[in-house]
Amino acid sequence: MIKVCIFGAGAIGGYIGCSLAKAGANVSLIARGPHKEAIEKNGLVLISDKGKEKFKLTVSDNATQLGEQDYVIIAVKAHAISSIVENLKPLLHANTTVLSAVNGLPWWYFYKSNSETILENTHIDSVDPNGIIWKTINPKRALGCVVYPACEIESPGVIKHIEGNRFSLGEPNGLNSERLKILSDLFIKGGLKAPQKKNLRDEIWIKLWGNCSFNPISALTGASLDTIGNDPSTRNLIRQMMKECQKVGEAIGVNFNVSIENRINGAASIKGHKPSTRQDIEMKRPLEIDPIMSAIIEIANKLKIETPMLKHINAILKLKADYLDLYKRNELIEKLTI
Repeated sequence: MIKVCIFGAGAIGGYIGCSLAKAGANVSLIARGPHKEAIEKNGLVLISDKGKEKFKLTVSDNATQLGEQDYVIIAVKAHAISSIVENLKPLLHANTTVLSAVNGLPWWYFYKSNSETILENTHIDSVDPNGIIWKTINPKRALGCVVYPACEIESPGVIKHIEGNRFSLGEPNGLNSERLKILSDLFIKGGLKAPQKKNLRDEIWIKLWGNCSFNPISALTGASLDTIGNDPSTRNLIRQMMKECQKVGEAIGVNFNVSIENRINGAASIKGHKPSTRQDIEMKRPLEIDPIMSAIIEIANKLKIETPMLKHINAILKLKADYLDLYKRNELIEKLTI
């Protein structure tokens, strides 16, 4: 039986864990606090359009207790991975595969990227300060993932699936592999969509396009996607930010197969939704600014590409987050993104 550990059994991690358990994998969870206690006592409950399902899964706040795994799925926020990376070590054997189910640019991004730039096989400090994740996990373990579902923790031990069931997967080098096929098959058997992508980085940037623009504007204004996209002033601002993002992406080989206007229209068609960064402010959770904004600016600076609007909004959002005590400034990242 394939052993899979979900490190961070929150909304998305819990949803993946339940799905893989349905597929027959030996699933264990890393969780903490009341959420862990509720799972230990009552199992992990998943609420969806199929009703309420309960999964009795092994859960711990100590990776040593779980032992080595075939797959480790990291489902904490991208900015938190560097702080938990040492805790991953007991889960890893020589061939353990690590998948990061996160928003923004992943820590392994330039591993075998064929970007034909000075960034090839280097880490991104904005998501991996001083390369600690790269050095500790080793990017050869990495599988890529783009997360689309929306889920929430309704109460400790209870995950509510709201919409979407797609997790695009891919190898950093774009090739097919046995480990990719095994995990994709497990996802599919568990009721998820898990296409195996040769050009996963293109998909990462299409999602990042919206994350780097709509997310910070919603966080700053409190407005929903449709309000932002349909207001002439904020729509123009979003357009400028997306143009800068696209320029950076194209410089490292990304293909944007959707127009900016269609990307904006797609987001604006979602009525009343506030993206994750705004939700984090309202729930007083640390903001994932660096993976969705600072990383783009860092790459742009290294390639001497101007991104004035992204820098401007990034600085304002960090100031707001600082004021709310929802962002821990890192001097290294600050130097790289000014």
